[in-house]
Amino acid sequence: MGSLKRRIRIDRHELAGSFGDIGTDFPLIAGMILAGGLDAASVLIMFGVMQVLTGLLYGLPMPAQPLKAVAVLVIAGGVTPEVLYGGGLAIGLAMLLLTLTGLVGWLDRRIPKAVVRGIQVGLGLKLAELALGDYVQAAGFEGYLLAAVCFTLVLALAGSRRLPAALPVIALGVVYGLLSNPGAAGFGSAFGFALPQPRVPSAGHVVEGFLVLGLAQLPLSLGNSLFATRQLAADLFGREMGVRKIALTYSAMNLVNPFLSGVPTCHGSGGMAGHYAFGARTGGAPLIYGTLYLGLGLFLSRGFDQVVHLFPLPVLGVILLFEGLALARLVRDMTGDAFQLGLVLLVALCALALPYGFLVGLVAGTAVHYAGRGRAWLGDPR
Repeated sequence: MGSLKRRIRIDRHELAGSFGDIGTDFPLIAGMILAGGLDAASVLIMFGVMQVLTGLLYGLPMPAQPLKAVAVLVIAGGVTPEVLYGGGLAIGLAMLLLTLTGLVGWLDRRIPKAVVRGIQVGLGLKLAELALGDYVQAAGFEGYLLAAVCFTLVLALAGSRRLPAALPVIALGVVYGLLSNPGAAGFGSAFGFALPQPRVPSAGHVVEGFLVLGLAQLPLSLGNSLFATRQLAADLFGREMGVRKIALTYSAMNLVNPFLSGVPTCHGSGGMAGHYAFGARTGGAPLIYGTLYLGLGLFLSRGFDQVVHLFPLPVLGVILLFEGLALARLVRDMTGDAFQLGLVLLVALCALALPYGFLVGLVAGTAVHYAGRGRAWLGDPR
């Protein structure tokens, strides 16, 4: 029982920390549902289930997130639901193959820590850029004002054990959403019970999904979902978590989701950093967070277009900004070595500025590391 309490805690800090990744997740999920014509109940319920199972399995604020590259392609248009679900299954199979062959572990042992830090910093900068460039200015002057108030609240309540910052920020966002979008107040009229819709992706859609979505997503998944997440778990919690376990749960989620119309999901260092930054320390945070999505999907999915307004983009942008900053500050342990710091910045800039930047940064940074240090490729860089 004591072990369970250490792994799963339900209190105001876990509640506050549970919202630490909503700035990334909710806009992507909403965008895919609305742009891709997806069944809202299925997407929300399965996303909630993955959060709950992840929290129970890891006993840490390990996130389940929508696959970012996949989400961007779906929101941009042209990806049918059939291709999306086929692609999710293809990604799950590809990750399972990489895991069972041992290739994931082999890569993890040979990619330098500075390269992983560069991926984390690059992702942090991308999140900050998205927060400031898109989310905060989404509502014009009112959005800037709302974001400024929320930003001030987070700074004023940083480290508070009595009132975790995310709680008043989310509450303020909901109040603003109700006042600025009168239709949102009537979402209760859309109450109704729903369950996920079963489906079986065809072989043709699995192949097409791999070519359209999988090739764009897998490099990002290797760098951020696996290697950077493993490193962050060690940094924040002192947990030496095997990358093979992370890869297996990543794979399992995507072997299940497509058959119940759930969007492809992954783990990620950004989500873990966001949960931690706002107070989460156990699997209670994803458990609470998943329950929110389960409730929306089971009972309120018919009014999803109204529920969306309860989470204004400027508020999500502030949360996303602090998630990005939490990742970027991890560079501190590289500042004592000019070569390693330069390598971090090289990888981060590649990730931030180049097409397929995470893959380019991963390959280029690793090559520069071994060339610069003169170490044998088969040696352990750590």
